[in-house]
Amino acid sequence: RRYGYPDKTGRANRLNFGGIHRVGASHETTKLSLALAGYDSEKGKITQSDGMLALIDERDVIAASWSFAGLLAHWNRKHAATAFVPTVKRVEPAHAYSFGQGVHLGTSTDFLLLLRGLSAGTVYYDPGIKLEYGGPTSTTKRRSQFRSKFSDLASLYATFRTVQACG
Repeated sequence: RRYGYPDKTGRANRLNFGGIHRVGASHETTKLSLALAGYDSEKGKITQSDGMLALIDERDVIAASWSFAGLLAHWNRKHAATAFVPTVKRVEPAHAYSFGQGVHLGTSTDFLLLLRGLSAGTVYYDPGIKLEYGGPTSTTKRRSQFRSKFSDLASLYATFRTVQACG
């Protein structure tokens, strides 16, 4: 409720929290900045064992934070070996998806590569959170994701290659 904003399409009784948040830049709508505490971007090293990634408001109040320890565990579990399957979405005449010829494989990641990407702005926080209220109950939908453009994915892995489909 503190950092959300009224729905931009005019839906009543709804607050949203979204948009791309990058390290060191204030987001125009939420007025929050993403900050890396305990990481030296020039040396590419963690300087504090209790370091964190945080969303900070204009008065330096932490709105949300992720500890390096928690991010590290999640990153290594989910991204140690990752496959990216390109898709194309068609809207007309009906919603349909098709898959590309190749699959992109990223292997041998390192948490410091993620921190470097966050520091450089090639990895960013892109939430899609909504709160609907006004009735007997309030409902929330949460989608908090860190994203990167496809062209920047290779920088997150020691090995990034494309495997073509057979047949």
